Amino acid sequence: VQLQASGGGLVQAGGSLRLSCAASGRTFSTYAVGWFRQAPGKEREFVAAISWSGGSTYYADSVKGRFTISRDNAMNTVYLQMSSLKPEDTAVYYCAAKRSYYYTETPSGKYEYDYWGQGTLVTVSS
Repeated sequence: VQLQASGGGLVQAGGSLRLSCAASGRTFSTYAVGWFRQAPGKEREFVAAISWSGGSTYYADSVKGRFTISRDNAMNTVYLQMSSLKPEDTAVYYCAAKRSYYYTETPSGKYEYDYWGQGTLVTVSS
């Protein structure tokens, strides 16, 4: 499966952005999908994940209540709605996919994922 992340940009603190992760392949609905981010000089960190069914989601504490992950399997797309953005949310955001056999699986470890998109830059100004 190939992934294409988009939707990044420059936004003021307190603003919102929606990222999209578009996937190729007819079996995308069998993949759990996660969003990760990497700020300059820092390790890539987990942001959010959604199960293949869309029925389960999981968030990092730092974004809980501000970010929402969702998916549209008919469109082969996963979204990350980001609200109340903070300067510390500035990073390159990556989406990743893992073939999943469990209805509620929401992987949070970067080494659990098999496929990665190219990343989209989000910059939050103060």
